[in-house]
Amino acid sequence: MNRNPINQKNIDQAKSKIQQLKNQFEQRKQLANALEPIKTKIGVYSGKGGVGKTSVTINLALSLNNLGYQTGIFDVDIDCPNVTKALGINIKPTVDEQDKMIPPEQHGIKVMSMGFFQKNEDEAIIFRGPMIHNAINQLLSGTNWENIDILLVDLPPGTSDAPLTVMQTLDLDGFVVVTTPQELAKLDAIRSINMIKKLNHNIYGVIENFTGEFFGTGAGQEISKNMEIDFLGNIQMRKSYSEPSTIAYLEDLEANHEYNKISNNLVQKLK
Repeated sequence: MNRNPINQKNIDQAKSKIQQLKNQFEQRKQLANALEPIKTKIGVYSGKGGVGKTSVTINLALSLNNLGYQTGIFDVDIDCPNVTKALGINIKPTVDEQDKMIPPEQHGIKVMSMGFFQKNEDEAIIFRGPMIHNAINQLLSGTNWENIDILLVDLPPGTSDAPLTVMQTLDLDGFVVVTTPQELAKLDAIRSINMIKKLNHNIYGVIENFTGEFFGTGAGQEISKNMEIDFLGNIQMRKSYSEPSTIAYLEDLEANHEYNKISNNLVQKLK
């Protein structure tokens, strides 16, 4: 008598698991093929919201483009996508012959964002974990990423599900961590760096935003020294950042110099 009869339920579960693994493999293969044209993928990240990740991403992209790198931005802040608004992009992605979306271009920067698919810009996007994962996968695999040397990925803040999904889905080459001089922002930046290190990803360096007489300065350099990562540069708090229709890199000569210095430091790391 067979003491371990085969259970049909276990067989069905095993088949389901195998099919799930096959689907995951196929999804990763499609994603890898879609991202293959991109030479370098860099995450712009911080554990704290409000430190200016989107502003840094846009101005850094313009600076890198000015250095001769074809640059794109992937706005993966699913909940609050702001890149399209900040860049003043009013057109939607078009579709190529392979049914891939062609990212709209502004100031020489190609952009893909969840913001393109909102009916109203003040609409709240409420996604749970699996929906975030699916949305990111669809945007990535469904986009034509050709002719991009550097893709800057504007990540959502925090150290939980959304940024973790991005880090595990995209095979990012490295990260730029953004902080501000305040103590709480510095603490959250350190948490972000520890998260990146736990996932065995590369960190190109830290940028300190909003420095000056109001918030002080020095947090970025302190993080750099204590965490043994490079300090890419400071960005002063300027009036040009408060104008919604103004892009500091294009309108403010001092901001332009600051970002050129940072992008040159970053390019040296890439080399």
